[in-house]
Amino acid sequence: MGKTKKRSDYISWDEYFMGIALLAAKRSKDPSTQVGACIVDGNNVILATGYNGFPKGCSDDEFPWDREGEITKYPYVVHAELNAILNAQGKDLRGSRIYVALFPCNECAKAIIQSGISEVVYLSDKYADTPGVKASKLMLSTAGVKLTGFDPETESIELNFRVAK
Repeated sequence: MGKTKKRSDYISWDEYFMGIALLAAKRSKDPSTQVGACIVDGNNVILATGYNGFPKGCSDDEFPWDREGEITKYPYVVHAELNAILNAQGKDLRGSRIYVALFPCNECAKAIIQSGISEVVYLSDKYADTPGVKASKLMLSTAGVKLTGFDPETESIELNFRVAK
């Protein structure tokens, strides 16, 4: 055996997958809220990712990004969780985990339950007191989906594209 020891400062699986979800969120063009999701199987293999945005073919230059007023983004935006489920393109998601930056809304909770995802790992629950999130928690819990608040050991992860070659 060699004398060199492995690194001890590597990130955990949870930090890795939540990092992927946060990185996916960076693809969102929503000016007010960027959310990402990452679906992972029991062998820690990524099955799909997604972020909040408009459906394919619906130009993000033509559809509204407004949060208030007569015409808003809300009827049009696909949430990160549903986008990740749809991006899985029919893969078997039973028993998988979904990592999300923001606790899922009631509509995404329905898709999570129906797709067979067994655990939701979330970073923020800032809308916990809203009727939609209360309904989401009730449905997810009733359906036996495990809800895990993510408490990272690491405050941040740095990505550097200028790594020595």
